[in-house]
Amino acid sequence: MNRETIGEVTGSIKKSLSGVFSAIIIGVLVLIQFGLIIYLSYRLREYTVYIYSFIQILSIIIIIILINDNRNVSYKISWICIIAAFPITGHIMYLLWGNHRVKKLDKIILKKLARGYEYLEQDLEVVEDFEDHYPDMLRMTTYLQTNHFPLYRNNQVEYYPMAEEAFEAIFKEIDKAEKFILVNFFIVGEGVLWDRMHQSLLAKINEGVRVQFLYDDFGAMLRTPRSFKKDLENEGFEVRVFNPVHRYTDKLYMNYRSHQKIIVVDGNVGFTGGMNLADEYVNLVNRFGVWKDNAVRIEGDAVWGLTVTFLQMWEASGVSSSVDYEYYRPSKDFPCCNVYCQIISDGPANNPRNPMEDFYKQMIYYAKRVLYITTPYLIIEDDMRDALATAAAGGVDVRIITPFIPDKKNVKVLTDYNYGSLLEAGVRIFEYKPGFIHAKTMLNEDSAIVGTMNMDYRSFHLHYECGAWICNHEVINTIKDDLLKTMAECHEVTLDEWKKRPLFIKIYEKILNLFSTLM
Repeated sequence: MNRETIGEVTGSIKKSLSGVFSAIIIGVLVLIQFGLIIYLSYRLREYTVYIYSFIQILSIIIIIILINDNRNVSYKISWICIIAAFPITGHIMYLLWGNHRVKKLDKIILKKLARGYEYLEQDLEVVEDFEDHYPDMLRMTTYLQTNHFPLYRNNQVEYYPMAEEAFEAIFKEIDKAEKFILVNFFIVGEGVLWDRMHQSLLAKINEGVRVQFLYDDFGAMLRTPRSFKKDLENEGFEVRVFNPVHRYTDKLYMNYRSHQKIIVVDGNVGFTGGMNLADEYVNLVNRFGVWKDNAVRIEGDAVWGLTVTFLQMWEASGVSSSVDYEYYRPSKDFPCCNVYCQIISDGPANNPRNPMEDFYKQMIYYAKRVLYITTPYLIIEDDMRDALATAAAGGVDVRIITPFIPDKKNVKVLTDYNYGSLLEAGVRIFEYKPGFIHAKTMLNEDSAIVGTMNMDYRSFHLHYECGAWICNHEVINTIKDDLLKTMAECHEVTLDEWKKRPLFIKIYEKILNLFSTLM
């Protein structure tokens, strides 16, 4: 167990032995599958002539399927490279893991998501008012409405530039809870932050407040004991775990995770952002330097969007009877104001349709003067890269903040590789010198997204994500000020500096880029 002391509080990064053991078992099962594939390839070598002919035919069929697939180009190229590099093994891997069909689990999740959409109704008066204030963005909000994400007004939005501040606000709201608390995180790690959250939630349970706790199995596996769920249930928590890893070791679906972060109190106040429930997110441990995350607190009509998003994933993670959505309605009316929000979400069950990725592109297209982005990972497709480059070439002040200290070295290599064409187009790249920036933000002059979405293939295609799109100049200026302050702490990467990368890095990143969608 690693420990660091900051101030008077000691945080920790604990590894659960049972979680590590489970991860090892799952890893061994996956390796056994790889071993069987390789062994089969070896055993069939004596039938080389027949197998070669069969492989040639199969390769043509698979390539035709991939070319006509409606998924993105990088995904297709990755599989073609694997098939070309490993003639027998690659074909078997594709048939097992790459040949996507609408699986039974996809259908179940889509059905439960659809049930939640029934409770999301658009008030047309709100749309008319929005058009009066933001006529140029009517198309953007209409696109989200078409994808079941209503536009809400009457919201108070508070932006937190660091996760420490966000969690302090979360604990204050939990203390006020009277009816229910909804909590959803990707990573749950035992430590100081978890202890405080656990104590706060347990105190409310003892007061008769209903607490529903949802987390991702992969995100909590290594940092919580095997009895974690059962222990919480014995204390009165209602607990569900999204997509238990051990069920899908033979399928790509094992890689589909819930990356959402949502806290809702009594239906009136909600939070979302990049932070997880572990000590490094609030800088109680020094992991990759200063960890910068952000979040928003929403009080108002848009909280219903967060509530429904949580309940959709709650239903998707269980087999019990349907949830009574009406029980979770807000307990009060909110004062009228023109702070507009739309809660957006996405996930692999929607593939190949990706509303959040498409909306990110719209944010870029509609930027007139300013486009600021924060992301821990910058592994983008050609169309996203072209959109950013076109915006910069068109005079938009495009700036992207990425980490100086990475949490994943190979991902950092690919992030750096993506700088080149952007820098050549006039995009400015800033690396956060104090440490690791985990915040996921996109801002133009009229609106901003704060949420859980990274700018990489995994977020756009393999994870369930969520976020809040906010339209209000006061809120936007607050977020912009934070990003400008952050840039002042950054190192700005120049094109000349980028070109001076070592030769072995230039070679390695090109090879690594072939498999970017599989990382």
